[in-house]
Amino acid sequence: MSVQNAPIIIKRKKVIAGGGHHGGAWKVAYADFVTAMMAFFMLMWLLNATTEQQRKGLADYFAPTIAISRTSAGGADVLDGDTLHQSDSLSQSGTGSNMGLRGAVPPDKSPPRVRPGEGAAAAEVAALREIEEMLLGRGGESLVARKALRHVVTKLTDEGLVIEIFARPGAPIFLPGDTVPLPVTRALLGLVAQTAGLVGNPVAVSAHLAARPVVLADNPVWRLSSGRAEA
Repeated sequence: MSVQNAPIIIKRKKVIAGGGHHGGAWKVAYADFVTAMMAFFMLMWLLNATTEQQRKGLADYFAPTIAISRTSAGGADVLDGDTLHQSDSLSQSGTGSNMGLRGAVPPDKSPPRVRPGEGAAAAEVAALREIEEMLLGRGGESLVARKALRHVVTKLTDEGLVIEIFARPGAPIFLPGDTVPLPVTRALLGLVAQTAGLVGNPVAVSAHLAARPVVLADNPVWRLSSGRAEA
């Protein structure tokens, strides 16, 4: 009886025509707005975080520094229709006219000046390259025998000439687990000392060993490394 008397509920939805998707143009406009705001805040940050000299450098970077003439008219004047900057550029590259201005100062043809210290640095590099060629025999006969040459590698860096003497598989340069150098190592070190005495550069000596597990109770890495460097 109670089921038959239950009220009937009717739910109606109001549908508005034309209320669907309107496109994505607003997304493009919003992206442009966000980009402009980001550029604005970056500009404000640069103005607040830089000095006057830094701001001038930034302005000079983005400002054109070369005058560009979009028109070129012929004439009988001194520049013959060209701009002053154009005549300068062409004469420096060797493609301009040979007609000079009256009272113009001829260009300075003196040799370029060498900055202080450049000559000494060049001479030092040349001396180091000569030592490298003497050791490896690139310019003639090598001071190191072919059998011992496989233990030597040289490279010229900003810090100077690096001479590496290293062991190879089956050809050690020290007694295993000891600081006593083998005869081939003594010969190599003697030649290196002899050639290094030709220049007055300071010498730094370092030694490297294969890594051992840190958990070892008696880890001889540091002792062997320092002992072989002193040997």
